[in-house]
Amino acid sequence: MSATVKEKPTDEFEQLKNKLKLTWMSGDYDIFSRFMEKDAEKFYRQLNVVPGARLLDVGCGAGQLALIAARAGARVTGCDIATNWLEKARERAAAEGLEVTFEEGDAEALPYQDGEFDAVVSLVGAMFAPRPDLVAAELARVVRPGGLIAMANWTPEGFVGQMFKTIARHIAPSGMPSPALWGDEATVRERFGDRVTDLKLTRRIYHFDYPFSPAAVVEFFRANYGPMTRAFASLDPAGQALLRAELVSLWSAHNLAKGDATRVEAEYLEVTAIKAGNEKEKQETKLRKVERAPSRRAAALADRIEEGAANLAAFAEILNEEEWHTTVSRRDRRSVGVTVHHVASIYPIEIEAARGIAAGNPVTDVTWDVVAEMNAKHAADHRNATKAETIELLRRNSKEAADVVRAFSDEELDTAAPFSLSYGAPMTAQFVIEDHALRHSWHHLSRIRAALARRLRDLSGLNDITLGLAGICLPIKKK
Repeated sequence: MSATVKEKPTDEFEQLKNKLKLTWMSGDYDIFSRFMEKDAEKFYRQLNVVPGARLLDVGCGAGQLALIAARAGARVTGCDIATNWLEKARERAAAEGLEVTFEEGDAEALPYQDGEFDAVVSLVGAMFAPRPDLVAAELARVVRPGGLIAMANWTPEGFVGQMFKTIARHIAPSGMPSPALWGDEATVRERFGDRVTDLKLTRRIYHFDYPFSPAAVVEFFRANYGPMTRAFASLDPAGQALLRAELVSLWSAHNLAKGDATRVEAEYLEVTAIKAGNEKEKQETKLRKVERAPSRRAAALADRIEEGAANLAAFAEILNEEEWHTTVSRRDRRSVGVTVHHVASIYPIEIEAARGIAAGNPVTDVTWDVVAEMNAKHAADHRNATKAETIELLRRNSKEAADVVRAFSDEELDTAAPFSLSYGAPMTAQFVIEDHALRHSWHHLSRIRAALARRLRDLSGLNDITLGLAGICLPIKKK
């Protein structure tokens, strides 16, 4: 049998459950989860949930994954034991005009009917319940035969698993099995057993990315992440200082970022499975997959996004330092390097807007004034971005954007909704993709070429030669 909480008197077990609830209601999980949304979206995209599917997010917190699923067109219910974060999730859904049901629910006793959902997912949520065998049974119970079960669980060997071990050395044992056992393949197979088929277990990387130092990250976790908040609160000042020092050392040792920033790669186990059913139900599931055939239009759009980014990256690679720092124009005082970094960094925002429109949701919060303010802040924050890191970001973000676009259906591409950058006119998702994520790299490459051409003209008195720069050749006359 897999590890589970030892049998305890009812009142003692209720105390444990109440303690867990208080733990997850501590800190500020709404703020904490905002830094994890990028890879949460990546996790959701990999599941290929069909728009319109009935989806349950177990351990939804402040709505991190549930809102992503709702924007993508799923009919979403989220449940959690932390009622304060459910209220935050409702506020976020209302602000975006999303119809999502958020309600209190225990992963060990879900308040739903058998087979009520097409997909049941949990992003590092259900793994923290004290009786994992009950969790596995409940996840399988509330999904229909042929439906999807998906989890993301921290592994024992990964960074978060090591962080849990560090904390555990300083606090009294809880009496429950380690949550990180949900990141062990053999344990997961045992817990689900014959309830599921097509069980796939894939180790992936979750990126923790913060614009402040490892020491500040520890303080951020201490203030906002419930388990960390409660761990520090249980210690005296000397114990707090020792735990803090060990955690700062752990984050520093794994930090991949330079300067006053932190970037850590944390391994998790992606669990996907299909609830076992009869042959008829399996055939119906196959038919649904066929209906979700890839769109040729989406594939062509994605290819053109990657082509534009590749052209910009190839051009940027051959620039020298002076050219990299050349000002683009008298009106736009950003350098060439800052402009390339701008193109790279804006892909997630452009794609998120397209996803919102594809789901039929108005996009009203991205105005031209907001864009101007965002561009000014970006220019100030990234004026010293290196060419290598910029090109790497450009390639990574453009590929991720293209991957999202490839998953669009023709119906989603043709869906229209009011779009603030078009002054409230209803635009299709395809238009938003073409006019922003696709056009952006080509537009700025043209402006950069023009800026460097002007720079060559300024050098026209040097020699009677023809200067060539990345396809720009200008005859220079000798004075």
